[in-house]
Amino acid sequence: MKYGKTSFTVEEATRKLEHYCAYQERCHQEVVQKLQQMGMIPLAIDTIVSHLITNNYLNEGRFASAFVSGKFNIKKWGRIRITNELKSKGVSENNIKIALKQIDEVTYYEVFDELAERKFHSMKEENLFKKRKKVVDYLRYRGWESHMIFEKINALFSE
Repeated sequence: MKYGKTSFTVEEATRKLEHYCAYQERCHQEVVQKLQQMGMIPLAIDTIVSHLITNNYLNEGRFASAFVSGKFNIKKWGRIRITNELKSKGVSENNIKIALKQIDEVTYYEVFDELAERKFHSMKEENLFKKRKKVVDYLRYRGWESHMIFEKINALFSE
């Protein structure tokens, strides 16, 4: 997205990015991309990003925590998908590990079981091999661990 205005002062860009970060949690990569789209030079980008971090508008740990919470609770993603998405956004391994710890183990398995059973019972596929593959593919795409998937698949198909 290009802005109609050709250039921004550092103060104008800072105010815009404060609002941008206050609206929802952002990772460093999103903020840098936004500043590049605004046509800011690298020195100004560094200055603005450090201002946002200093004034707590930008916090990678808080972003990772909010991301994990949203993707697990709303989209029902597993740890693998969440981890890969956070890595693609440039979030550090340490922040990813800390954020993933907020997922309760019992809830994690309950959500997985409910998701797997709902998918299994909603499929109209008659061929059991195709049905099995589709359920496995669905769960793997959502980022659930292979050992969990195959244990659940074996249990569902042995019923």
